[in-house]
Amino acid sequence: MKQIIINNFVIRTMCFVIIINHSGFFVDCAEANVGTDVTIVGVARNKNRGKGSMWWGIAKAGEPNNISPTQPGVLFMDASVHGTLRRKQRRLAKENTGLLEAVARGANLAINECQYQFRNQRWNCSTKNFSKGKNLFGKIVEKGCPETAFVYAITSAAVTHSVARACSEGSIETCYCEKHYRRPQVFSNANTGAVANVRDFEWGGCSDNIGFGVDVSREFVDTGERGKSLREKMNLHNNEAGRWHVQAQMRQECKCHGMSGSCTMKTCWMRLANFRVIGDLLKDRYDGATRVTAHSSAALKNNKAHSNRLPKNPKLAAIMTNSIHTKRENKRKHKYAFQLKTYNSEHKPPGMKDLVFYELSPGFCDKDPKLGIQGTYGRQCNDTSDGVDNCAIMCCGRGYKTQEVVVMERCNCIFHWCCEVKCDVCKIKKKIHTCV
Repeated sequence: MKQIIINNFVIRTMCFVIIINHSGFFVDCAEANVGTDVTIVGVARNKNRGKGSMWWGIAKAGEPNNISPTQPGVLFMDASVHGTLRRKQRRLAKENTGLLEAVARGANLAINECQYQFRNQRWNCSTKNFSKGKNLFGKIVEKGCPETAFVYAITSAAVTHSVARACSEGSIETCYCEKHYRRPQVFSNANTGAVANVRDFEWGGCSDNIGFGVDVSREFVDTGERGKSLREKMNLHNNEAGRWHVQAQMRQECKCHGMSGSCTMKTCWMRLANFRVIGDLLKDRYDGATRVTAHSSAALKNNKAHSNRLPKNPKLAAIMTNSIHTKRENKRKHKYAFQLKTYNSEHKPPGMKDLVFYELSPGFCDKDPKLGIQGTYGRQCNDTSDGVDNCAIMCCGRGYKTQEVVVMERCNCIFHWCCEVKCDVCKIKKKIHTCV
């Protein structure tokens, strides 16, 4: 047994002590064969807790030497990526082969969608030149502003979407299609000529496993969010909002069976919506995000952020019965039991599908290295637009320069039977407006 002293921390243990950035540490006893005796004195609170998620660094998984398949179903993860995950996240990845790849796809899906949704705004969700982990989106995530709310919601939604789809594709060994079954209906209709005792509908297809996707998203994405501070409550609420929209957009697809396409029987399954639909909905919520403030400690006791009642929509109600809330409601008091208070008392409290923030957005016109804001210098704008990409708005009144360039584009396209489209290549002059 050894005694280790680290900045007023006294540890007597036979386990491994791992120091992270000189600001904290954790003790890993997973491989120890003896008991442990750990005494911690003078624990200092991490002021940056809840401000950014280290697992975002897994978005770098596609880069060389980060995550690479050594053989089918087996992944190698180097130290740079391994360091972005918490112990619980590493355990989930170890117990669910293929999960790490699905989460990495989700992280990149979130980045691409975020950059698409904000492509014409001053803040364009840039990840250029930013370090891995919690600073992947820049230090803007250290502020509880609407942009941070969107980042949390879109990353949570993307992981849910990616994991649910991976299950139905067979990419994760511990989950499969989510099958829904409905008892065959017996009917007789003289007007339509339908025959009694003929099944007209049943669940038999391979549904995207939204139940597993939501559960894993909560366990993986929400790890480290204890829900004690206002910032942590904001993160949890926005994570839930992202998952809510993925669940709500599940759609039924069917395939007909029968002689000559008579469709006497249909096999149906539930399918995830295209993620662009989710991104559009979350962008709308960002535009109408709710500013919140902290409750008094007395008011927190009886608050419930998410009602236990199921939605009126029967399809969504069936989906949400897979929720981790329903399964564990009677086992433990979960960290989602809170209600956020609106900054303006005249506004209604935010619902499950709303995004919330508590700090106003910083200015995005000028470059701010401290927050990782790139500024709008050199950004292209549209001088004829009435939207936020208008040059007057994008360039913050600084003005812009115009260049005329020649580009090669396809033109005069003609369809030839069958089945080919032939086009000419034309030189076209275009004007490009750039902020100064």
